[in-house]
Amino acid sequence: MPRTFVTVMGSFVADLAFRTSRLPAWGETFMGRSFQLGPGGKGSNQAVAAARAGARVSFISKLGQDAFGDLARATYQAEGIDTRYLLTSANPTGAAAIIVDTETGENSIIVVPGACYELTPQEIDGMQDLIADSAIFVTQLELSLPTVEHGLKLARSLGVPTILNPAPGCKLPDAIFRDCDYLTPNETETEILTGLPVRTEAEAERAADALLALGVRNVVITRGAQGAFVKNAATRAHIPALNAGPVAETTGAGDAFNGGFAVALAEGMDLVEAARFGCAVAGISVTRPGTAPSMPSRAEIDALLKNA
Repeated sequence: MPRTFVTVMGSFVADLAFRTSRLPAWGETFMGRSFQLGPGGKGSNQAVAAARAGARVSFISKLGQDAFGDLARATYQAEGIDTRYLLTSANPTGAAAIIVDTETGENSIIVVPGACYELTPQEIDGMQDLIADSAIFVTQLELSLPTVEHGLKLARSLGVPTILNPAPGCKLPDAIFRDCDYLTPNETETEILTGLPVRTEAEAERAADALLALGVRNVVITRGAQGAFVKNAATRAHIPALNAGPVAETTGAGDAFNGGFAVALAEGMDLVEAARFGCAVAGISVTRPGTAPSMPSRAEIDALLKNA
């Protein structure tokens, strides 16, 4: 199969991951278990996931001229990701403080996006040819909202299907939903967008209906260990999570899902097949520490799907 072309527009931040058995109180110093520095940012992680899943990937972002920016460039060179549309800023590259519970693998994250937040709609206009050639266009909310809105609208105007991963969660203007062919919130993000709880499959369906009513064409609600719920005008389905082994940490699971989901759609899979593929990518990623480093190869994904 020829490699499909996926364009990801999003953030790079350096991940500073601290593993600890508990969080310190304000004013307290507490000894953690371990520390790791690595490449991160939702857009960057999704680009790595898509590249490892078999796509030809271009990444649109902005980096500083500093050590964290060098880490990003080295990562993309190693992963074979096209960096022709990776811009440079005089301001620092962003960073994320990730606190991981060593007992459960759950996490809390503080993101300071830095240079990537300076990416502008006008700069995106200069990338029209790249976007037009894409099989799918993916973005998230770690960029300025006007840039995200403009990227989605431009891709739609060029006939390129769009994925918005609305993370980190925040309220969004109604107009943005009409430019979303696929919306991929997790349960918390879904509640922020709709004001509806998402604790059960029935509640997930009600929330999905609310998002479809706003103009989204396909809704995919990722539910962690519960898998994913998908719905469009013709289809509703619960996609079970795929267990690839003991959970090490969940930090990059959403990004793994979205990168894999984008590749599957670009290859022509339908909504249910693509969500199952995304669940396989996420299911493997959570068995490993880190974000970008945890993303699986296509051979690993295919093997899990075959044996599931």
